Amino acid sequence: MDEMEWIHRHPKAEDLRVGLISWAGTYLTFEACKNTVTATAKSLGRRQTWEILVSNEHETQAVVRLKSVQGLYLLCECDGTMCYGRPRTSHHGCFLLRFHRNSKWTLQCLISGRYLESNGKDVFCTSRVLSAYHMWTPRPALHVHVILYSPIHRCYARADPTMGRIWVDAAVPCLEECGFLLHFRNGCYHLETSTHHFLSHVDRLFSQPSSQTAFHMQVRPGGLVALCDGEGGMLYPQGTHLLLGLGCNPVRGEEWFILQHCPTWVSLRSKTRRFISVIYDDEVRAASERLTPMSLFQFECDSESPTVQLRSANGYYLAQRRHRAVMADGHPLESDTFFRMHWNCGRIILQSCRGRFLGIAPNGLLMANATLPGPNEEFGILFANRPFLVLRGRYGYVGSSSGHDLIQCNQDQPDCIHLLPCRQGIYHFQAQGGSFWSITSFGTFRPWGKFALNFCIELQGSNLLTVLAPNGFYMRADQSGTLLADSEDITKECIWEF
Repeated sequence: MDEMEWIHRHPKAEDLRVGLISWAGTYLTFEACKNTVTATAKSLGRRQTWEILVSNEHETQAVVRLKSVQGLYLLCECDGTMCYGRPRTSHHGCFLLRFHRNSKWTLQCLISGRYLESNGKDVFCTSRVLSAYHMWTPRPALHVHVILYSPIHRCYARADPTMGRIWVDAAVPCLEECGFLLHFRNGCYHLETSTHHFLSHVDRLFSQPSSQTAFHMQVRPGGLVALCDGEGGMLYPQGTHLLLGLGCNPVRGEEWFILQHCPTWVSLRSKTRRFISVIYDDEVRAASERLTPMSLFQFECDSESPTVQLRSANGYYLAQRRHRAVMADGHPLESDTFFRMHWNCGRIILQSCRGRFLGIAPNGLLMANATLPGPNEEFGILFANRPFLVLRGRYGYVGSSSGHDLIQCNQDQPDCIHLLPCRQGIYHFQAQGGSFWSITSFGTFRPWGKFALNFCIELQGSNLLTVLAPNGFYMRADQSGTLLADSEDITKECIWEF
């Protein structure tokens, strides 16, 4: 079978949401209990997150509506006050969104012609004369672990730590070098590689963030972003090798990238510790003792359903075929490419849509033979493109805070949790300074333990997981802001975006 061209998936709707920052540094916020809109929040949370619905877009402007995560719309009333609810007419809640060269947005009410503004606390539409008070800075609200895709070159950005450069040349984003952390600090963005180096203005990687690693970001609805230095320079792929660097002459929109949540790639191992691999174009076997590109699978899973699709690096999906053989020749919408997943202490069991469980036949082929799962149907699963985790829960990111000695779960800036695999599905959590996570008798965590503890990770979606802590309870986000491991069952607070 010929290799399928890798098809770039469009960003999910939740990855296209933004926060809007006023001139005072505060976020546009819907107040659920008061039916009002304010700009008092100092950090980006659920109530500061908006989906931009575009009805008509041109190069420098678009007609849009702003929709909250509750499904209600930002509305401007006749007296200039702002609220949220359901539009009463076809133009009610519509704004003319203009993109400005300084990376700011303005939102002009389509009915009244007045601009959305804030005094640092309240939000209103009263003035038709444009000023600095009407400028809003868009901040992408997606998880900070991202990939950058160039629609012009049809490739992904890839960091090269040995040369200290970033190239836009990866056809498939299966390597950890394709993942970046997008930090937002003091109105600017810093792009951090998987080896914790930072893209700079001088075409090489820096070990620490600084003014030389700070970029402004132009944002367009639909996930398009462009990074610039604020002095006329734009980041875009240059030369025959597509080196990502600053320049002044991008052509055909080379400066625009699609910003997306970093996908999850995994490897699967049989009980004989051999990697499940695609060989001979589409045959799937437990064949190799070494990890190869054909042993990597993108883990695609809808959080609303316990089924998963495994997409191989050849562009095809694993699918059950005749004689119960599993082949790497499936297409996205085929029912035979969906497998029900079950978990057993960090090991995954896959059940085909016809009811049988996947296991390894005596000849090494991956087959859907068993009516009941046993050790032969359990597979070890490890992250293939994530040397660390960045966890975001219902109240913010997991990280340390100068005001607390316990690990918190309501941070605007995350900490990286470095993963040290010790068994299939079992990891040690290492803090950024090299010490280990420790757990107290109250189920709270500290980042300076001396001994490694076992954490069991189970995937619940394409970018969702649960963590079974060393005390036997699930780790959850508490509304107080403290990270806890005290839940016997998986609740919404136990689900972590990574």
